[in-house]
Amino acid sequence: MDIRVDDLSGAKVAALLNEHLQDMYATSPAESVHALDLTKLRQADITFWTVWENQQLLGCGAIKQLTASHGEIKSMRVANAHRGKGVAKHLVQHMLAFAKCQRYEKLSLETGSMDFFKPARQLYQSFGFDIGDKFADDPNSMFMHKQLT
Repeated sequence: MDIRVDDLSGAKVAALLNEHLQDMYATSPAESVHALDLTKLRQADITFWTVWENQQLLGCGAIKQLTASHGEIKSMRVANAHRGKGVAKHLVQHMLAFAKCQRYEKLSLETGSMDFFKPARQLYQSFGFDIGDKFADDPNSMFMHKQLT
């Protein structure tokens, strides 16, 4: 698997993010969808990666810098056709290594509280993320954090 920083200009990336947003709106109330679109992912404080294998887009993810020592995982997605292949695990490992290189002390994320999001929560917990303090007021969300130092 090839994980690379992406400029979000490709049609395959746009299609994957559209798939992501469609799932989010299908499983969460509209006011609880916090996934970022292409425009919001292109901000200077966000690093966005894509995962490729044999020119197929397998997944994507991003980290938004909240402060000099704190980042937030955003827009984590594995393409439906490539689930169960370890893509998310490789991407989380990559993002954790990036966060440590950036000298972040903490990495956080928001995910849904519904059953649809249980595999994501289990993945993050396997990397040492714990459910913790809210950083937004949304009863349909769970907030997870990992201390890096």
